Amino acid sequence: MGSIILTSPLQGWAAAIDDVPDAVFSSRMLGDGVAIDPIGNVLHAPCDGEVLTLQASHHAVTLRGEGGVEVLMHLGIDTVALGGKGFEPLVAVGDAVTRGQPLVRFDLDGVAQSVPSLMTPVIVTNTEQFRITRTETGKLVGVGEGLIYLEPAEAVVEVKRDDRGDRVSGKVRVPMVHGIHARPAARVGEAARAFVAESWIVKDGCEASTRSPIALLKLGIRLHDEVDVVASGADAEAAVAALVALIEGGMDEHDQAESAPVTRSEPVAVEIPEGALAGTLAAPGYAVGQACWLRVIDIDVPRDGQGPERETERLNAALDIMRQRLSDASGDETGVAIRRAHMAFLEDPALQLDAYARIGQGRDAGHAWRQACRATAATMRAMGDARFAERADDLIDLERQMLRILTGTQEEALSFAPGTILLADELLPSQVMALDPNVIGLVLERGGPTSHVAILAATMGLPALVAVGPALAGIVDGTTLILDADGGLVHADPAAEHWTSAKAEVVRRSAAREAAVAAAAENCVSRDGVRIEAFANLGSVEDAAIAMAHGAEGSGLLRTEFLFLERDTAPTVAEQAALYGAVAAKLEGRPLIVRLLDIGGDKPASYLPIAAEENPALGLRGIRVGLAMPDVLDEQLRAILSVTPHGQCRIMVPMVASVAELLKVRERVAAIADEMVLSYRPEVGIMVETPAAAVTAGTLARHADFLSIGTNDLTQYALAMDRGNPAVAAGIDGLHPAVLQLIALTTQGAQAHKRWVGVCGGLASDRLAIPLLLGLGVTELSAAPRFVPDLKALVRRLSIADCRAHAVRALQLESAAEVRALARRFEEEFLA
Repeated sequence: MGSIILTSPLQGWAAAIDDVPDAVFSSRMLGDGVAIDPIGNVLHAPCDGEVLTLQASHHAVTLRGEGGVEVLMHLGIDTVALGGKGFEPLVAVGDAVTRGQPLVRFDLDGVAQSVPSLMTPVIVTNTEQFRITRTETGKLVGVGEGLIYLEPAEAVVEVKRDDRGDRVSGKVRVPMVHGIHARPAARVGEAARAFVAESWIVKDGCEASTRSPIALLKLGIRLHDEVDVVASGADAEAAVAALVALIEGGMDEHDQAESAPVTRSEPVAVEIPEGALAGTLAAPGYAVGQACWLRVIDIDVPRDGQGPERETERLNAALDIMRQRLSDASGDETGVAIRRAHMAFLEDPALQLDAYARIGQGRDAGHAWRQACRATAATMRAMGDARFAERADDLIDLERQMLRILTGTQEEALSFAPGTILLADELLPSQVMALDPNVIGLVLERGGPTSHVAILAATMGLPALVAVGPALAGIVDGTTLILDADGGLVHADPAAEHWTSAKAEVVRRSAAREAAVAAAAENCVSRDGVRIEAFANLGSVEDAAIAMAHGAEGSGLLRTEFLFLERDTAPTVAEQAALYGAVAAKLEGRPLIVRLLDIGGDKPASYLPIAAEENPALGLRGIRVGLAMPDVLDEQLRAILSVTPHGQCRIMVPMVASVAELLKVRERVAAIADEMVLSYRPEVGIMVETPAAAVTAGTLARHADFLSIGTNDLTQYALAMDRGNPAVAAGIDGLHPAVLQLIALTTQGAQAHKRWVGVCGGLASDRLAIPLLLGLGVTELSAAPRFVPDLKALVRRLSIADCRAHAVRALQLESAAEVRALARRFEEEFLA
């Protein structure tokens, strides 16, 4: 008998059986297989066969198929308690069925709202007779697609005893694409320890104990290597059979070329053109110009001072001057926010005490201040939180400003020739704010994509790349550059024809921008008639005014934490309500999604008792703060619920990782609405920023009115990369296939409950990402206010059908670089 294929009985997301939220299934008590989170409402036969059992409540069916394989399909978890409600059987026990034939029809929404999970295990119950060689998981599957691949157990291994009869061996050819590396070696060791017999793997005359993963690694076993599995002891034959079966089964790492055929796109070539350098997108755009380096030179300060008393006086005087400068409340919201951040550092008692202590040791005030700032910055960069690391740049900026006061050094005027693309190791926020209009782009060797420098660049309309790396130093002043920030590339000294086409591209983009702004008030509808909501991220009333002037159809994210920072007490309900109401009024009745307080981590408030944490990114932040301090949460909810007209404001819960957190917020919303004698209930949704929320989106969507993906944090948490760490910043890309898979999980989970999904993170302002997001099922994009016209213009040129095909291909790629290469090819083909 040859191999057997069980096809998918449902349309939905295929996952490992370990992911089923029920220990009976996840622990394989009933057998092994996979699970499907369905988006269709009919269960189909996975093979030709006979109906063995049909539960009285019609929620579970068992078939006997080819070769006697028995397959259990259990629709949802705890569905037996429904007593058959919502299930319609289409076959009876004893019926002969064919592959793909409908077996049970069920009420997808009704059942989903009544049970913990719709996750449907598809299990081979007689695994003693069959061995699963491969499964298709971690992807969207359709009815009839290959799902589980089997072989009869008796065909697993031919066991041989040596002449003495005390040693048993079996041969196996390794099918794992990466051979026996660390993870398979660990699994082999775990399996071997289940037997009394001692066992070895032998390759080319060298042997290693199966119980020692390190020894196995030293054998260097690769794909297609043939090895011997040898055992000696009471259960040696069983041990060899089990180990050979484990290895031959591939441990979910089969070489695809030898597996059953699967649909897969060829990898997209990722090439960096000659003369070009790659970096991380910090602010979108495209520019042509000449390179000019800005190199920051440390201000000279003496090591030793004129005595502690005198140096303390000097430092105090400089602090007073700096306070005065930072108290200026004029300028745009970003500039004001940066000055507030600098003021918070300036008043930090630990920083000041460190500086005073160094003065007490005889140091000059400037030297003491510098050393205190740099020690604190080093600590912040080592804390494992991206925003802390990026804010360390603000501290270094404050250091320089203070040293200029202490030394009487004037800041050199930053004047540049027209058409300058500025190059630097790093830039300070104050330097960016002081740039003249002749600077048309920024390229940095280091830095992170969410630093204040990146935010300022985007606000100022300056295309910017960060984390380009040491190779940037090879570009000299005056070099002709093409800065393609959208594509993540800077081209140095381009050929004449490339330079000509780049200048034409700048002209084209300028004309397109003018046309986009002119059409900003029109609805955002795709070329094939699909309505997409084009919203804006807001942080102030001024932002709301800018968003309205640029055609925003609402706000997908109102950041509320700025109301709580840089002050000694929490804002009152009246203060909060006034701000939310003013923003709502500016939007003239359009939807306003208010994110609940996202504080903690990099955004501490002195009046909230949050202890210092070793890793703030994984500590008390987001909704965890609100739940830990219910008075703060309740006051914010009262302020939001008081905004009129009622219903304009929606509530979004940040950093959700579990259903329990969402339900607690919903409970408080309902209680406070009752206290305020309100007849309406606002929509309550979640931000999907944790992999946990993405993976369990189908569960969360039962209780959330909408889901909005914060791609910045989701990317950081998915890739385990600190956005503020220059060593890894270049690898942090929201178009990494892992992030796209999480977005796909989110939209699929939401669609099962008819919930809409938006994106309010950085990808919503990334031109290359937008077609992929729409193809994955996102229907709302909330971008920077000034980008909204460009967003609308781009969507109008897209076909959602084309976007879906594009997204399917992207999900099969292996790196962010491949995805971006594919995205650029899509842009050339469909948007040229």
